[in-house]
Amino acid sequence: MRLASVSLADGTHAIVAREGERHIVVRRDAELGPGVSMDDLARELDGAEPLSDAEQLTFRPVVPRPHRIVCLGLNYRAHVEESGRELPTYPVMFTKWASSLAAAEAPIALPPESAEVDFEAELAVLIGKGGRRIPAGRAFEHIAGVTIANDITMRDYQYKSHQWLQGKAWDGSTPVGPYLVTLDEIGDVHALDIRLHLNDVEMQSSSTSRLIFDLPTIVATISEFTHLDTGDLILTGTPGGVGYRRDPKIFLNPGDRVTVSIDQVGELRSTIVAE
Repeated sequence: MRLASVSLADGTHAIVAREGERHIVVRRDAELGPGVSMDDLARELDGAEPLSDAEQLTFRPVVPRPHRIVCLGLNYRAHVEESGRELPTYPVMFTKWASSLAAAEAPIALPPESAEVDFEAELAVLIGKGGRRIPAGRAFEHIAGVTIANDITMRDYQYKSHQWLQGKAWDGSTPVGPYLVTLDEIGDVHALDIRLHLNDVEMQSSSTSRLIFDLPTIVATISEFTHLDTGDLILTGTPGGVGYRRDPKIFLNPGDRVTVSIDQVGELRSTIVAE
């Protein structure tokens, strides 16, 4: 399934599925996230109503209100090397809030306080079945699917201290979506090309085969210290090629167009505007 959380023309929220070029309303007055079962949605999809041609939709963050957003840093060797750091032996993690999320195709506003706003293409994982101390060998039983994220980062704030929170969790700065794609449509989730284009120029290009910590390791590590809930979101890290590590540095400006693409998952497009 390819599922999205959307707003309909009448202002109501809904979960929709994409089949070919059309959208089907799976559940009205609902959104993907805590308490929503993928099995239930699959059953409801059978016989669900197609969205009429006259009824427009607007994407919301694929999970608008997750209980947890856990993000990995330094999870591709090329990004570790360009950052001048040693390879981690334990996943580097930080968190965001639901207010940090933004919708696919929504404008991303540059805050006036930051002059160094950067891009980071990422594969994101949605937890479909909660659990604590999940063994790596059973991690895929707990993953509902994957989506695309852009971990837009205010570098001048990130490096104000050795903690990264203040550069990573700005309101409305992390677009996620547009679709959650269930694993049965993906094949090998560790063999997906991931790319980021800035104004049609390729800035990042890699493969999820190059993750230092794979998805089972990530799920097992996080669930060791916290109970993962249905609807929790995990960002798995960015490849090399970020703007901050280039010479000269490249940062986002009003009018820029950023596209993150992951094979078999889709494209996440954002336009940058001044706040």
